[in-house]
Amino acid sequence: MNKIELVFIAWPDIGHLSAALHLAHLLLRRNHHLSITVLIIPPPWETITTTQLQSLLPSSTADPIPIPIIILPQIPLPQNAEFISLIKTTIETQKQNVIDTVAKLISNSTVLAGFILDIFCTDMIDVANQLGVPTYLFSTSSAANLSLTLHLQHLYDHPQNEETHQSLNPNVEIPIPGFANPIPGKAIPSAYFDENAKWIHESTRRFRESNGILINTFSELESNVLEAFSEASISSHLPPVYAVGPILNLNKNSSGEGFEILKWLDRQPFQSVVFLCFGSRGSFNQDQVNEIAEALERSGYQFVWSLRQPSSEGEFQNPDYVKEVVPEGFLDRTAEIGRVIGWAPQVEILGHPATGGFVSHCGWNSILESLWFGVPIGTWAMYAEQGLNAAEMEVELGLAVGISSSESGVVKAEKIESGIKELMGGDGEIRKMVKMKSEESRKTVMENGSSFIALNRFIEKSLQESFVCVDPKTS
Repeated sequence: MNKIELVFIAWPDIGHLSAALHLAHLLLRRNHHLSITVLIIPPPWETITTTQLQSLLPSSTADPIPIPIIILPQIPLPQNAEFISLIKTTIETQKQNVIDTVAKLISNSTVLAGFILDIFCTDMIDVANQLGVPTYLFSTSSAANLSLTLHLQHLYDHPQNEETHQSLNPNVEIPIPGFANPIPGKAIPSAYFDENAKWIHESTRRFRESNGILINTFSELESNVLEAFSEASISSHLPPVYAVGPILNLNKNSSGEGFEILKWLDRQPFQSVVFLCFGSRGSFNQDQVNEIAEALERSGYQFVWSLRQPSSEGEFQNPDYVKEVVPEGFLDRTAEIGRVIGWAPQVEILGHPATGGFVSHCGWNSILESLWFGVPIGTWAMYAEQGLNAAEMEVELGLAVGISSSESGVVKAEKIESGIKELMGGDGEIRKMVKMKSEESRKTVMENGSSFIALNRFIEKSLQESFVCVDPKTS
C-alpha cells in the first residue's frame, strides 16, 4: 500500500503550532499508513527558532515519531499593517511556495491525501483545489467560537434580519447557537465590529468548502454547541465536525528559567496557591499592577504571579522588570506567601498539587490545560475570543469564577480579592464540576473515548477520500 501523505499548513502562533504538531503526532501514532509533513508559514513579525519548535514537539522516549517540519521562505510584507491584513497578505504570498514544496514531497510511492489547514489559512483551499485534493480545517479554539463565527457570518449575509442589526452592537446581549444564555456583545472579538469583519466573513464562508473540521475540544465539554451545528442557520453545507481534543502540549522539564518556582511549590500545602498567568502578551499598566498586588496581599492566599512586561513580539523581558513595577515593599511583605516571576512553566504549575486556582486570560489552550489538571479558573479575558471563552466557562458551564469581564478601565483590588476568595474557597460546586471535567477530559482521549473515536472517524474518511482522488491503478 502506498504511503498516504497529509500536509499540515500551520499558522505561526505558538498555541496554534503546538496543537498542530501534537495532532500530527496523534495521527501518526494512530495509523502507520499515514505520513505527515508540517509546513509552517513564517510569521511576519518575528522569526521562529529551532529551540521554540523543539519545545513544542511531543516528547515520547518510548515511541519517538519524527515529524518533518518545513518553514516556508520568509517574504517581506508591508510594515505597520493591521493584524487581519497581515494574515490575508501572508497566506496569499505563500501559495506558490506551498505548491513548490508539496511537489517535492510526492513520489510514486506516496499519495497526497490532502491538506489540514489552520483555521486562519482558508485561502490555501485554492492550492488544494489546484492540486485536486481534499482540505480539512483544524480549529485550535472552542466549538463555541466556531459556532459564533458561523452564526455571525450567516447574519452578515442576511442584513435584513433584525438580529443582524443587534449583533453588530457590542453593547447588547447576543444569542448564539448552542448557548442557553446570550453572551454580552463585548465578549465578541472587536474585529467583528470594524473594517476587518468583511474578510472574516469571507474566510468563514470557505469553511463549507472543506471536507471536514477538526476542533480542539471534547464532546463532554461542549455537547450543546456541537449539537447546534445541525441547526438550520449554520448547518447548510457544513462538512462533518470532529471534536478530537483536548490536544495539549504536556511536555515537562525540570530545569531552566522559571522552574525554581516548582521547588517553592513543593513546600506549600495542597491546593493552597492561586496562580495568575495571562499569556505571553498578557501585560498590564502600572495602575492595574498595583490593584492586583493589593488584592493578593489582602486575600492572604499563597500565590504565584507571572507578571509580563509590555513589549513588542520577540522582545525578551527585562530581568529587573518585576522589581521595578510592583508596589514598594510588596515583595518583602509577601516573601513568605508568594512569588512574582516573569515567564512561568504553566503546565508544571497547573499540574502541581499545591495549585488550587488559576486566574487566566482564558486562552483556549490554557482553559483545556486547567481542566485537564482539575484547577478551577478565575476568568480575566483580555483580547480575541477570550471573552467568549470566559463567558462559556463562567455562565454557560459553571466551571469558572468571573473576575474581569473585558470591560475597559482598571479592575479594582476589591473585585480581584473577592474573585480570588471565591475561586479558592474550599470544595465548592465549581471545584467539584472542574474535577469531573478533568476526569472526562482524560477519558475522552483514551481508547473508546469520544475524541479517540472521532479521530478514528476522521482518519477513515481521509483515507477513503485519498483514493477517490487518485488513479486506482497507482494505489
